[in-house]
Amino acid sequence: MGPATHEDWLMVVLLEVLVALGLVGLLVSYFFRGRREAERQDIIDRRVEAYMQTIRREGGNSELAQMSDLELRDLLLSGARNLRIQAERRWYILLGGGAAALLAAIAIGTQEGMRGFGIVLLIATVALYGLNEFLGRRMTEPLVSRGIDVERLRVE
Repeated sequence: MGPATHEDWLMVVLLEVLVALGLVGLLVSYFFRGRREAERQDIIDRRVEAYMQTIRREGGNSELAQMSDLELRDLLLSGARNLRIQAERRWYILLGGGAAALLAAIAIGTQEGMRGFGIVLLIATVALYGLNEFLGRRMTEPLVSRGIDVERLRVE
């Protein structure tokens, strides 16, 4: 291997700058996380309050309509919190599955070529789609069974 060229040094410096910018971005995101969480909680509180008013006004679900305000608020807030936690968990599972699928596709691709790479990615995509649908239905199932409209509690 010969001496490093000007282009090699430029590439190393560019890579270091990108890593530094990424770390600064993560740090800034970490510092503003508390404010984002407070804003999200305010939105959840407003949505729960509005949904409670709708339940009281329409009276469609007798079980929910018979609950006291405190019981109904606790039920809806815990449901919204559980939805958020399970959505984050689902995101991490899918992200990890996607990374594992990509690594597996690369490993197979080195042995079998582009055809093997494509087949593994296709199989992984179908599997991850099925997993996403399963986890999505599983996280809304407890709320739907109680007659709660999940979309009224969801905060993106």
